[in-house]
Amino acid sequence: MIKITLPDGAVREYQEGTSAMDVAKSISEGLARKVLAAEVNGEVWDASRPINIDASLKLLMWDDKNAKSTFWHSSAHLMAEALEALYPGVKLGIGPAIESGFYYDIDLGENTINEEGLKKVEDKMKELAKQGSIYVREDMPKDKAVAYFAEKGDQYKLELLEGLEDGSITFYTQGNFTDLCRGPHIPNTGFIKAVKLTNIAGAYWRGNEKNKMLTRIYGITFPAQKELDEYLVLLEEAKKRDHRKLGKELELFTFSEKVGSGLPLWLPKGAMLRERLQQFLQKAQTESGYLPVITPHIGSKQLYVTSGHWEKYGKDSFRPITTPQEGEEFMLKPMNCPHHCEIYKSSPRSYKDLPLRLAEFGTVYRYEQSGELHGLTRVRGFTQDDAHLFCMPEQVTEEFKKVIDLVLYVFRSLDFHDFTAQISLRDQEDRTKYIGTDENWAIAEQAIISAAAEKGLRTTIEYGEAAFYGPKLDFMVKDALGRSWQLGTIQVDYNLPERFELEYVDADNTRKRPVMIHRAPFGSMERFIAVLIENCAGNFPLWLAPLQVKVLPISDKYGDYAKEVASQLKIAGVRAEIDDRAEKIGRKIRDTELMKVPYMLIVGEKEMNDGMVSVRKHGEGDKGSVTLDAFVNEVNDVVNSQMKGKPAPVV
Repeated sequence: MIKITLPDGAVREYQEGTSAMDVAKSISEGLARKVLAAEVNGEVWDASRPINIDASLKLLMWDDKNAKSTFWHSSAHLMAEALEALYPGVKLGIGPAIESGFYYDIDLGENTINEEGLKKVEDKMKELAKQGSIYVREDMPKDKAVAYFAEKGDQYKLELLEGLEDGSITFYTQGNFTDLCRGPHIPNTGFIKAVKLTNIAGAYWRGNEKNKMLTRIYGITFPAQKELDEYLVLLEEAKKRDHRKLGKELELFTFSEKVGSGLPLWLPKGAMLRERLQQFLQKAQTESGYLPVITPHIGSKQLYVTSGHWEKYGKDSFRPITTPQEGEEFMLKPMNCPHHCEIYKSSPRSYKDLPLRLAEFGTVYRYEQSGELHGLTRVRGFTQDDAHLFCMPEQVTEEFKKVIDLVLYVFRSLDFHDFTAQISLRDQEDRTKYIGTDENWAIAEQAIISAAAEKGLRTTIEYGEAAFYGPKLDFMVKDALGRSWQLGTIQVDYNLPERFELEYVDADNTRKRPVMIHRAPFGSMERFIAVLIENCAGNFPLWLAPLQVKVLPISDKYGDYAKEVASQLKIAGVRAEIDDRAEKIGRKIRDTELMKVPYMLIVGEKEMNDGMVSVRKHGEGDKGSVTLDAFVNEVNDVVNSQMKGKPAPVV
């Protein structure tokens, strides 16, 4: 007999070899019909896989993130089966689940696939799903696995097998389809009730531009048609909110192939938006005791060898820059922290100097694969609202809590209310990805867990998601469409101070190592602004809008009065400009609405004679005529209202 511990702490005894599905059935047949997979001792398994040892068990249903991932990975296999049926001889690359749905990279050979072809694949998937084929797991000796794919002539699977050891290879079969796969999968295809293939793209095999370009087909599935219908509505709304589309329409940023892929160019309105965000955080940081620093865009390669970034992150960086001096190499900086360590080291430090909080809006550069670039969310050059706090070990928890307060202040001010704090820890088994001692890692992880608990944050724990030098707290924010984004991050680091031999003199006159906290409430300016644009659909809060007011003269005769109004607004601190084009007033109003400017002030003969302005509010229309002073007061009241109850945290 084996003991199974359920999430509520209840312990039940079962015969060895019992599956999670058997446990579910022993509780309720209705429950068993909803189970998609299981978490056994923290690892996601097929619900049908035998359990042979005492274990903790969590039954996974649709609402669970791991259940969705399993569902969508199984759907990728279903799509592959449909493709093999419709396009005999097709070769298959990889088909993982992604955040929303799945994809499969395929080599169609001489065939091509278009929108009409996608519809045929969809229909075939629905037909196959109705058969309720069971996903069957089989351990496979390597020689047998190689023979199977050699007979099929599938060079992609053979290449994947090269990196696998005998004894670690599993196949999954459903219906007439067999694939190399470690799983897990849902019980059978019958759970898949609704299918939509969403996109076709190109993707280099294994992300290497030197390899063949494969066809990548994206899709999503659901256990009910109603959920797919709701998703498609959200998808249409997401297209309207796409930051790439709005960024162009609102004249915020652009890209140029001559400048280079993944390197955004900020237009005047976008630059003003960035500046407002930067000034907002700089003010909060100053009030919280941070000191500004500036570091160069490059650094000696040796700096990153010392920090460990070259060993752990070198492949994702731009190639080193060589100089005429033999042996001299520099790198475009992928991180700001090594530079900040050297600033700390530039002067002797005492315990009286700590905590020392150094802040910089520092631009960093990382070589993202061209196929992974996406608007502002995945770029090759981006600016982090970076800061590094150097403190004594006994100050870590308190400093960490203060940083949490700062992150929460940022989120409140920008109306991000739905978020989860993800505690990102080391992989429980593979420690080769990390630097530092087990003792320091244990201390750092406990500091994060304690601080998050004291602040009452809603948390999840993700193993394997830590930075290579330390654990972190990642803030996963849901936007207006329910999509989750990783924005702010806080990290505890005992390792870089060790590698850079940082010291301070303690009260007993001994030399000790400080602890380093990395933090970035925005994460990166680019990604944060992309999420902000999509969350508010370009309708920025008045305090943040790059342009708050547009003055619209009805005709050229009122141009001078419009200039006077705009001038007075600017003196009062209101961001305003004039639309003095030779266009009819109706056209000016429509264009200003499309630009999502919060207020329009229309001026003509009556307004000029009475010293008034006619106010229109974006999305609401005419608000009547008022004096300019009254309007300025209204703007200030709205801004103050938006910021009310959101005081910055102070040390």
